[in-house]
Amino acid sequence: MIDGLMDDFRVIFGADRQDGAAYFSPAKVNLIGGHTDYNGGHVFPAALTLGIYAIARKREDRIVNFYSKNYIEDGIVEFSLDEELEFNSEDDGVNYVKGMYKYILEYLGADSANVVGADIIVHGNIPSDSGLGSSASIEMLIAKIACDTSGIEMEPLTLAKLGRRVENEFIGHKSGIMDQFAIEMGKKDMVILLNAGSMKYEYVPAEFGNYSILIMCTNKLRRVKDSAYNVRQQQCQEALAILKQKADIENLCDLSYAAFLKLSYLIDDETLLMRARHVITENERVLEAKETLEAKDLNAFGALLYSSHCSLRDDYEVTGVELDTLVELAIKQKGVLGARMTGAGFGGSAIALIKDTEIHNFILSVAPTYQRLIGYSADFFIARISDGVHNLDD
Repeated sequence: MIDGLMDDFRVIFGADRQDGAAYFSPAKVNLIGGHTDYNGGHVFPAALTLGIYAIARKREDRIVNFYSKNYIEDGIVEFSLDEELEFNSEDDGVNYVKGMYKYILEYLGADSANVVGADIIVHGNIPSDSGLGSSASIEMLIAKIACDTSGIEMEPLTLAKLGRRVENEFIGHKSGIMDQFAIEMGKKDMVILLNAGSMKYEYVPAEFGNYSILIMCTNKLRRVKDSAYNVRQQQCQEALAILKQKADIENLCDLSYAAFLKLSYLIDDETLLMRARHVITENERVLEAKETLEAKDLNAFGALLYSSHCSLRDDYEVTGVELDTLVELAIKQKGVLGARMTGAGFGGSAIALIKDTEIHNFILSVAPTYQRLIGYSADFFIARISDGVHNLDD
């Protein structure tokens, strides 16, 4: 893909100057830990070999020219770093580009004069609306390009936090930091155990033996996901405020499930009780999942995946018929140890832990049944674990 992208770069931006540098920014999959990150809990993500490829070339001025092969109808989108960078609904995905530059400039303050423009072309193979972190992938890609073309260095965690600001403040999607962190900090063949509250993390080898993680994309268009996501976050904050009357905590995930049971009488709203119960039990499932993976107990790991899905379905109510259909079909198939939704929910993708020799038969069975029940097809692919965002020329 990268050779063809370089050819396109030369055509679109001209070959009269030097070629640009090549980059890759991965997608991400969260193996377990749904909606715990913005509640100060643990998540268990990894970067993927799916992602966004780019060619970028430094400019001598402060103009950014951005072209996406995924949205060729938009043509070259141009903006200046000397102008106020504001959200514009008509700019669609370019808002992530503008937002990243905006917050880098703000963070650098007086040194922002050192940030120069760039000619950028991108082409991604992350399935649309898959819940695999496509927006964070472009954010971290632009962060890398902005730093490289301007000759500046910024800490990876700082860049991840700025990416979250883009989501939270520029776009208005009240998400946590997991996606940006995994895409910035990912390592090949490693899963990251991240405490999103303390930002402490460790790498855990992704040793699945003769099993693989199969991603199952629902292909559902998620038009209401942001508003529903924000509602869930607000409900968690309401539950937290109630529990803090008796508990010295900063986040829901600061409570153990045993402690939560002793305090749950404080919450007389059933919906808030359900939301808090999911978050707190899910946080404990992540820690158990790390232990089972280290012990290479894949049966226990698979059971935790399905338990996570049931909690996301029943207590957090973020699955929906498409995800539930894929998961229920998956766990009935030969060679499958567990399955769950991944990402924010309301569509997107699910994952299954499946024996390698059964993948072909799995797809032959699940794909037509899903299409018959839902009315459109799902996509399936193996999750190969990648390094985080990087310059392909290094």
